[in-house]
Amino acid sequence: MSDEQIIALYWERSEAAISETAAVYGRYCHKIAMNILANHEDADECVNDTYARAWNAIPPGRPDRLSAFLGRITRNLALHVWEKRQAEKRGGGQFDVVLSELEEVLSDGGSSVEQQMEAKIVTEALNTFLSAQSDVNRRLFVRRYWHTDSLGEIAADFGMSVTKAKSILFRMRKNLKNYLESEGIIV
Repeated sequence: MSDEQIIALYWERSEAAISETAAVYGRYCHKIAMNILANHEDADECVNDTYARAWNAIPPGRPDRLSAFLGRITRNLALHVWEKRQAEKRGGGQFDVVLSELEEVLSDGGSSVEQQMEAKIVTEALNTFLSAQSDVNRRLFVRRYWHTDSLGEIAADFGMSVTKAKSILFRMRKNLKNYLESEGIIV
């Protein structure tokens, strides 16, 4: 079923919207949650919560790309669960590794207005940096730092060694840090 057809089901308030969403995007959302949480039960709960959030958001919203819309919801829910775990000192999963890789490049955001403005500036700079990268490098970066895929999985999907994938990502982080500093963003 196409995204437009699924969105139409949401607008009709048909319960089939949830089952069709699960059929088309369930594995995708579960993978995102698993990469962050490394726990099937928590990932399943995040995916189910994603469907509930989508149900409440459509209508009035009409996402341009349903996959990105659902992926963002799932990721945010999984991050929330991960943060609660960290507060309880129960971490785990790829997300800890990914955060440590980016720690030297990006500072963690806060909730003050000033910090939110800084986060927006960093986001715009990151988007500009990524748009200047090759398609392969940009996709590697997004797979690692947005989807939090493992290096082994990324390397296999791109037909390269783990060492090469690590090297590309290391150089990209270094170049990103230099780019942010050249833009006046203190890291």
